[in-house]
Amino acid sequence: MAQKIVVALGGNALQSGNGPATAEAQLEVVKHTCERIAEIAERGYEVGVVHGNGPQVGRILLASETAKDVTPAMPFDVCGAMSQGYIGYHLQQALKFALKKRGKDIPVVTLATQVVVDAEDPGFKNPTKPIGPFYSEEEAKAMVEEKGYSVKEDAGRGWRRVVASPIPKKVVEIDSVRRLWDSTIVITCGGGGIPVVEKEDGSLEGVAAVIDKDFAAELLAEEVGADALMILTEVEKVAINFNKPNQENLGHLTYAEAEKHCADGQFAPGSMLPKVQAAMKFVKANPDKKAIITSLDKAVDALEGNTGTVITFA
Repeated sequence: MAQKIVVALGGNALQSGNGPATAEAQLEVVKHTCERIAEIAERGYEVGVVHGNGPQVGRILLASETAKDVTPAMPFDVCGAMSQGYIGYHLQQALKFALKKRGKDIPVVTLATQVVVDAEDPGFKNPTKPIGPFYSEEEAKAMVEEKGYSVKEDAGRGWRRVVASPIPKKVVEIDSVRRLWDSTIVITCGGGGIPVVEKEDGSLEGVAAVIDKDFAAELLAEEVGADALMILTEVEKVAINFNKPNQENLGHLTYAEAEKHCADGQFAPGSMLPKVQAAMKFVKANPDKKAIITSLDKAVDALEGNTGTVITFA
């Protein structure tokens, strides 16, 4: 039986730090990314793909806010759904072609995915995730009064809207993902999923939040019974003492070792920390399975045990 792999793509898999922030430039980066994913599928692995959306949803929000005098601005959850659509479109187009070149006729589909979060999640009481454009203090205060937004000053550069980053609890469309899995590569939980809360009458309501895509990928991996969670980023291996003379690249981490390094502040919040924490969550729930953190271009080598950081429970 083929091994199931959930792949979480970092921002560098969608956008070059050196290139323009255009849709055309993103598609060129995505073509390279999809060559790597196709290599994994070519080796017989069953693959599901999760991606981030930070810069993209910020630009959609900025465009919407800028045009508010011409057409109504879209709520943040709707902007997240829009980002799932166009990033997924690029991924499925490029991945289908990369598979075709390898003689693989595998369907690729993007699924607009809602992810349930707890309305009482502590993140809603202390929003920290900056989104969208910078504002003057006066503009920011007006937004608080008019729209009830949370705002924070951002490192001397101006004021920005901040939203919660709650922990994902349930993938709403998980039954559809499972039905598609055996025959199709599904691009799902884009941007961590469209954040929704469950209301008392059983309906769902979108909320202004950003779900960390690594935690969403971990939840998806649990829900589909994946054999491995693979988190792709810019570095080949997780390191302690990062960017210091005594930097140490780690080929293997146990849950206990990872826990200690997290407690010691070895991993940066908003960067490597959530990746390691998501990997820890997966192996704690599945002690006989593994998580891998590595770079996009080393993904196949890491799956074959030749590089990357492998996280296991023991």
